[in-house]
Amino acid sequence: MKAAAQPRKRRPPQADTVAQLRTELRGAGLRSTGPRVAVLGSLSAASTPRSHGDIAEALAPLGYDRATIYRNLMDLTQAGLVTRTDLGDHVWRFELRRGGAEHTQEHPHLVCTDCGDVSCLPEVEVKIVARPGARRPAGALEVQLKGLCERCE
Repeated sequence: MKAAAQPRKRRPPQADTVAQLRTELRGAGLRSTGPRVAVLGSLSAASTPRSHGDIAEALAPLGYDRATIYRNLMDLTQAGLVTRTDLGDHVWRFELRRGGAEHTQEHPHLVCTDCGDVSCLPEVEVKIVARPGARRPAGALEVQLKGLCERCE
């Protein structure tokens, strides 16, 4: 009988990365606490938007509880280091605002209609044109596309 694979424990960010994360936090006017560094590090390592549950699960082995993770996600969002998006499934997803072109501005996301995964589409440009005489809604617009991801095609 084959033994079940043990879940891989995530390691805390490396020392040089921790220093960068601490600098980002201080630059945004936030205290550099262990939980904030861990949450920011988790988002920094992610290539797709992550839910609160995803982040809490990843950081549970380090001893952080769900409420602490949530409070820090809200602080990071208010400070402008993280964006929060609801892609229509009533689950807030968070992603780090990065220095690269893909995360410095709003960008569309693909929600897979089969597996539910969410991925960023920074290379896709979506142009929304208002009809003549129509007013554009105030504030930022979020664009999401639904379809099959590469794995489910």
